[in-house]
Amino acid sequence: MDPGRKQALDRALAQIEKAHGKGSIMTLDGDRLAGIKCVSTGALSLDLALGGRGLPEGRVVEVFGPESSGKTTLALTVAAHVQREGGVAAFIDAEHALDPTWAKKLGVNI
Repeated sequence: MDPGRKQALDRALAQIEKAHGKGSIMTLDGDRLAGIKCVSTGALSLDLALGGRGLPEGRVVEVFGPESSGKTTLALTVAAHVQREGGVAAFIDAEHALDPTWAKKLGVNI
């Protein structure tokens, strides 16, 4: 990485950490993620794309993207998988568009 760019990145990360506290920034390298328990999404290819372990357990995970890109289906599929494994999942419907029938078809226990 260009030294000037790295310096700017380091400054930005330091400001974020100062404002939000130590540990508020996570990078996907090294052993830092080793101590974080994760849950599978239920899709091996997605788990691999997320670093091979799935989603961090007990943390808020935001899914965003263009309209009709599959955000709700992804979130509900993961919620159903977590429930099947005996866990608890919360779905925050910021768009007020949750279809309970669709959620049940995906395996979510409502």
